Amino acid sequence: MSHSHEVRAALEQREAALSPFATRSSSSRGRERPEQQSPVRLEFQRDRDRIIHCKSFRRLKHKTQVFVAPADDHYVTRLTHTLEVAQIGRTIARALNLNEDLTEAISLGHDLGHTPFGHRGEEALAELLPEGFSHNEQSLRVVERLERGGRGLNLTWEVRDGILHHSKSRQGIMATDSDLPATLEARIARIADTVAYLNHDIADAIRAGLLSDRDLPVGVRRTLGDRHSQRIDTLVSDIVDESWTATGRLGTDVTPVIGMSPVVLAATDELREFMFQRVYLWEDAQPEAASARRLVRFLFEHYVAHPDEMLSDFTLPDDPPWRRSADYIAGMTDTFAIDLGHRLGFET
Repeated sequence: MSHSHEVRAALEQREAALSPFATRSSSSRGRERPEQQSPVRLEFQRDRDRIIHCKSFRRLKHKTQVFVAPADDHYVTRLTHTLEVAQIGRTIARALNLNEDLTEAISLGHDLGHTPFGHRGEEALAELLPEGFSHNEQSLRVVERLERGGRGLNLTWEVRDGILHHSKSRQGIMATDSDLPATLEARIARIADTVAYLNHDIADAIRAGLLSDRDLPVGVRRTLGDRHSQRIDTLVSDIVDESWTATGRLGTDVTPVIGMSPVVLAATDELREFMFQRVYLWEDAQPEAASARRLVRFLFEHYVAHPDEMLSDFTLPDDPPWRRSADYIAGMTDTFAIDLGHRLGFET
């Protein structure tokens, strides 16, 4: 005797008890291709599972976060970064009684289109493509068109919107712009991305000998804490406190926000600028970063000239060679790109 109808009814009941500002799968704008409902999962849960099981997600384990070709196994990769974003996002969403499944799905999918070699690869492709290149747009392209041999993952509109709009401007992590995602859950994923990368990048920079905890600005340490765990706890607790309107417990005639207190936001922006000056710009100036950019350009030009050599189901045969080459390269891991470059005659 099947009890699947009871499972789905219980899941729907739990979702109905969320904040009045939460995004419910029952009110989703849907998928590009309608599908029959799952008996034991709601729609955002299905999206999360599809992302975890796709090829692009598995490849994140061998893609650079910040440091190119690190010397040991303890540096953050694009995959471990993604898992940290999902964990932080889930914690915030749960505390605010918002849709944890939606936040998790967006968090797990936000970097699927990231290039090898981190932002160095992204910058190299942006200079080469007629329409530019950004990893958030490529992540959307992966889930809509490139996965499953060109069929895409057929995710819900809300997850795709969150993936597309997860990036922040250089001006500040809470800078107001017209590119905010539509749901509060996506805005949580957006801010969780910053909380994750700032803190694990500090740990990696200390591991690399570039920083010590005592090098962080005094005001940052005073406000956020001296240790990794203290900083994350301070940031997450502050986001929950400042976003309490999203719970609906203060009424529904308010505009819910996902934000930080002025003091914590100022310290976080100061920390972000410190990391740009002491770590990100330093890493960009290293020989490995320059070599990574040259390798991406080399591979791109080679496959534009020899499109028949792209033996991958992550390109669309009707696209022009430049688009196919960009899709092929963006899907590569660092190690695959390096090995391929050597086989094709790239000189470091």
